[in-house]
Amino acid sequence: MELEKTLKMNQLFSFYGELLTSKQKDYMSDYYEEDYTLAEIADNYGVSRQAIYDSLKRTEDTLLDYEKKLHLVKEFEHRSEILKNIKEYLEENYKEDEQLNKLINDVIQDSIREEN
Repeated sequence: MELEKTLKMNQLFSFYGELLTSKQKDYMSDYYEEDYTLAEIADNYGVSRQAIYDSLKRTEDTLLDYEKKLHLVKEFEHRSEILKNIKEYLEENYKEDEQLNKLINDVIQDSIREEN
């Protein structure tokens, strides 16, 4: 469960992180990307552990709310699944068409860069 939540928060942070304040970004990065404890983050910023916890909880709720309203992650995952299906179809039926395979690989790479 904790790993699943971490992956979800990292994905939401990847899509919506620029909409957060610098303090929210710092706390999220330290907690979810750097794997710092609440106490370590609190110590680094000279605030209480509870302040970090509260800020992270509010930020998580904000990220979930952004996704609920904007659906960027859901749409990205949907497009990724479609691209995967197209690639599998091409590999099965058009393996020899190098140009077609290059084009689909380019689209997939663009999609991956979009997430980051």
